[in-house]
Amino acid sequence: MNLLVTGTPGVGKTKVAKELSKILGLTWINEKDFALKNKIGSFNEDNELEIPVDQLEKKANSFLKNKKNIIFEGHVFCETKLKVDLVIVLKVSPEELESRLLSRNYSLVKVMDNVFCEGIDYCLKHAKKKFSKKKIIVINSDNDYRITVANCLVEIENKGCLEVKKGKKGLQMVLKPVFK
Repeated sequence: MNLLVTGTPGVGKTKVAKELSKILGLTWINEKDFALKNKIGSFNEDNELEIPVDQLEKKANSFLKNKKNIIFEGHVFCETKLKVDLVIVLKVSPEELESRLLSRNYSLVKVMDNVFCEGIDYCLKHAKKKFSKKKIIVINSDNDYRITVANCLVEIENKGCLEVKKGKKGLQMVLKPVFK
């Protein structure tokens, strides 16, 4: 089973995706690292990587053809039609997002751009255009990332995509695809 964690920069995608990858035994793949490794995109005058959506989608889906148990993470992925089983869109309040981005020393313009995108549900709207609604999970990430991860697991389980099985090291959570 393959997952996507997406949302505006600053919502906690990386922390949540990394933690989910550990808990669920998935391989975590960051969008920027994937793009650089596959020579997708170029750096602009602000030294930010600009990733063409069509190239990212093509390379990521080609990568997924022979892979299972992958968790992709990134904000541009919300604009792609990835062959994943579930899409987790993280949301955060504008005030919390502004605080997080300022603490990362984002420019005021960049902070306002991202707060605006979050305010208009940019990533969620794009996800709804690209993926079946039954595959989309929306999670508020205003709280500590561990609470967000727990909420993700609850919602994955509510979709019928998570089983708890007895393994060699005790109980383990196992993903199971249920959507086509």
